[in-house]
Amino acid sequence: MKLQQLKYLLAIVDNGLNITAAAERLYTSQPGVSKQLKLLEEELGIQIFTRKGKSLGSVTAAGDRIIERARVVMQEVENIRRLAADYYEEEDGSLSIGTTHTQARYVLPGIIAAFRKQFPKIGLNLHQGTSEQIADMVAGNKIDFAIATGSQELFSDLLLVPSYRWDRSIIVPRGHPLTAIKRKITLHDLVEYPLVTYVFSFNGESSLKRAFADEGLEANIGFTARDADVIKTYVRMGLGVGIVASMAADCSDREDLQVIDAEGLFPRSTTWIGYRRDAVMRRYMIEFLHLFAPHISAGQLEELRKAGTQEAIDELFRNRKLPLRGGCDDNAIAAA
Repeated sequence: MKLQQLKYLLAIVDNGLNITAAAERLYTSQPGVSKQLKLLEEELGIQIFTRKGKSLGSVTAAGDRIIERARVVMQEVENIRRLAADYYEEEDGSLSIGTTHTQARYVLPGIIAAFRKQFPKIGLNLHQGTSEQIADMVAGNKIDFAIATGSQELFSDLLLVPSYRWDRSIIVPRGHPLTAIKRKITLHDLVEYPLVTYVFSFNGESSLKRAFADEGLEANIGFTARDADVIKTYVRMGLGVGIVASMAADCSDREDLQVIDAEGLFPRSTTWIGYRRDAVMRRYMIEFLHLFAPHISAGQLEELRKAGTQEAIDELFRNRKLPLRGGCDDNAIAAA
């Protein structure tokens, strides 16, 4: 027995046993309504209506009892919908986010400030870590949203929404020899210096390492850290040439550091936000999604709320251009 069948049954009764009128009220076809009624009667093993040829004549005695119960069931269904709607609209609760240092330090502050202004009663918990550590948070059911770049294979239990793209930037102390090069910097230039960059994943895979390898070069990794601010500290100490996400090239760094554009040197990265497949998406969660990825329209947000598969999300964004997030004075521009 399906709720749709009970819905059709009540529509028939409420439209004077006229199946055609019931179908029009339900914006469906008359044969479809007739078929569902027939299936319902066959499953129950009784006739709900008497027939006059192809038309319905009257409600049987058993049909009266069934219709009475069907109204109770459909009223409870409506009550559940209203309860869910009220829960969705509630502005009490908490939101836990697992993300990397770069996102927490350079991307989320403005978003969280806007979110707190709109939802002052919602408790916010921000957890930082590597992709592997964030995946552990997901496994432990400790977070509502995960925000990371790449490493999709670690998050098969989540639905991942592509949010923006970014390039890397090279940072060096002022007066560094690389700043005297008047042409675009190449990997052959970088291989001459120890590099200070992000911690690599446990399996050793890295798009940065691959970029050097594709040129027949081996990156000289002098120091790694998960924190862009730590990387900058060691660049200032002269430990090497820093390579960070472009968002981390902050305006305040330019007093003693110089930023060199690295667009095209390394593969462009995509940052995503993910949530559990079985998550009940509250209104404040949908609004956080919108703040983090404002290019997503209201209609797409509603589709995301209903989406139950990664395939549906991938199809939704298949031909959509994502914003390109930059650093100082260039935080978000349209990407090709």
